[in-house]
Amino acid sequence: MTRALFREDSYLTSCTAKITEINELGGIVLDQTVFYPTGGGQPGDTGVLRLEDGREITIATTVKGKDADEVVHVPAEGQSLPEVGETITAEINWEVRHRLMRMHSCLHLLSAVLPYPVTGGQVSDGKGRLDFDLPEAALDKDEITEKLNDLISQNRPVSADWITDEELDAKPDLVKTMSVKPPRGSGHIRLIQIEETDLQPCGGTHVKNTSEIGRVRVRKIEKKGRQNRRVSLIFDE
Repeated sequence: MTRALFREDSYLTSCTAKITEINELGGIVLDQTVFYPTGGGQPGDTGVLRLEDGREITIATTVKGKDADEVVHVPAEGQSLPEVGETITAEINWEVRHRLMRMHSCLHLLSAVLPYPVTGGQVSDGKGRLDFDLPEAALDKDEITEKLNDLISQNRPVSADWITDEELDAKPDLVKTMSVKPPRGSGHIRLIQIEETDLQPCGGTHVKNTSEIGRVRVRKIEKKGRQNRRVSLIFDE
């Protein structure tokens, strides 16, 4: 089990940790980490593990391990691996992570602006998309862009809370995604709330306030199948 510090505070950029395992593929497991593992449409963090002797191990990506509570740090190829039991400093690439946080929070706003079932989504560096189960409908790029930027400018707080599996079962409408369901098994599920705008289960990292997202723009709207509509966003910087 890895203590997921990124869920307690998504603004932590580094932490001290102990290596608990090197798996058969060379993945490094720590007792706690600030690295977010790939999941929920958000890519895993990159960064470095800094050893006590000053050596650095570049982390190419981060993934989930044998179970949902294990985080595996995947080193870039051609590096010497550390030893189990060593104490290291784990540090993420903050500039990339922060852009991912901004876009992930913005996609939650998009799901509020377009209140339709979500069939898929992806968060990328500087861009993102959601796919909607939407029958024939005229979606206007400029109108969606205007609504998103209006919500962003209202400085709405973004916060996290937890509910039990049973509480989520009693409120199935909280789950907007059709293909990806919240992880079960731990007995509690994390909720992300954008004040007076959106509330849904999510394990990803998010900003504290919508104004931190910055201006965005709908890049394109595509038809993906008979009812599927893909709305792609980019930062308007």
